[in-house]
This record gives sequence, structure tokens and C-alpha cells, in this order.
Amino acid sequence: MRIQGINQARLMEESELCIAESAKFGSPAQMLVASRLLAHPEAYRRWEAEHAQLMRRVSEHRYLNRQVVALRSTALSLMHRKAVFEYLQERQLTRQQRHKLMSMFHTLKDYSASLIAEHGNYVRGASSYYCSHHVARGLMKDAAFAEPLWLYQERYTDYFRVHCDVELAESQSEKQAVEPMRLLQPLLKKQLAEARQEILSMAYRPQKVWREVEIRKPTGDTERLRALGDTDIARILAEGAVDKRSRR
Repeated sequence: MRIQGINQARLMEESELCIAESAKFGSPAQMLVASRLLAHPEAYRRWEAEHAQLMRRVSEHRYLNRQVVALRSTALSLMHRKAVFEYLQERQLTRQQRHKLMSMFHTLKDYSASLIAEHGNYVRGASSYYCSHHVARGLMKDAAFAEPLWLYQERYTDYFRVHCDVELAESQSEKQAVEPMRLLQPLLKKQLAEARQEILSMAYRPQKVWREVEIRKPTGDTERLRALGDTDIARILAEGAVDKRSRR
């Protein structure tokens, strides 16, 4: 028996509720992201429009089992979208490395503009990622958003870290240090593709040991990263400005 899907209005209602609750009761990382979004009406409206498009790709499916697959795919894409800024949070990079990192993922020539754009992508992407989890776990009871997706995130973080470390290696000693990781990249990419396919093809069984999944869930995948606050962003922008003046 196929279950009727969730309409667009309900998906957006639950997503907006998720942002409001995350700002008050979420993990430190969730509270920071949601509070920043709510504090800037223009940023919130842009997020709302983008998120509505994401949820429309889910609600366009008539039955819940197809909506589940669409939401899984959306969550995976959002995970990738926020990876650049999470890497920037985690790694202590030189100015030259930060400039190169931004040039790897942005067509904007100005470093400061690229950083601001990437921060906006992170805030909106992370917000939609939290909402996807909220909808999947609260409304759809999809177990793929427990261990399978958390495991994928760990693997993707490792892969993205290796990719950036290899690309940003400057000195000969750094290049030698990352050479073993460079050789592992094809294998890591292959494992990610296989894991993605497994998640998207997992059978949807909303009643299967859901309470056990809830009991075993971790406290939050983003808590391990230090949140990059306004002071940090201002510092990075200031360093970029100093670097730009020094080149003139």
C-alpha cells in the first residue's frame, strides 16, 4: 500500500519551525547558523526561496516512498554544498591557501567577495540540511537519515579534506606528505559513489526499529567543528585586504 506524500505547504511549515527551534534549542553550531539567518531578513528571504525550490522537488512526487528518495538526494547535495566552509573552519590555512581555496570553487576574482558568498552558501545550505533532517526524521521516519547518512558524511568529509589538502600543498615537503592521500583519492571517490547509491536505493521502512535508531543517534555531526563567528570572518577579510594592499 502506497502512502500519500506530504504537500509543499507542510514541508515549508515544518522547515520554518525547524529554523526557529534550532535557534533556541539546537546544538551550538545549529543555534549559530539559525540565529544568523533569522537576524538578517534579506538572507532569510533568500534562504526561504531557495529552500522552497528544494522542497518542491520533494513535494512534486505523489507518494511518500518517492519523496523519501528525493529528500535523501537533496540532503546529500546540501552536505556537499557546506563542505567548503567547514573545511575552512577546520584547517589553519595560510592567506595564500585561503585565496587558492576560494579560487577552486568560485569564479569571483575578488577574494573577499568569494569568502562572503561562500559564507552565505554555508548558512543557507546548513539551514536547509538541518530542515531536511527534521522533515525526514520527524515526518517521514526515514532511518537512512540516521547511521547511513552520518557514515556518508564522515566519508565525504575525509574525501573532501584529502582533495583540498592535496590541491593546497605548497612546499615540496607538504606535497610529499600528501602524496599517499593523493593516491587514495580514486578509491575514496569510488567508495563515496557506492555509498550514495546504497543510500538512495535503501528500502523505505518507516516502522522498522525507529526507536532504536533514535536512541543510538549521535549528538550532532557539526559539533566537532568550531563555529566561525563574525569576528573570525572579519579577521579573515581584514587579512585579505592587507594582502591585497601589499601586492599593489
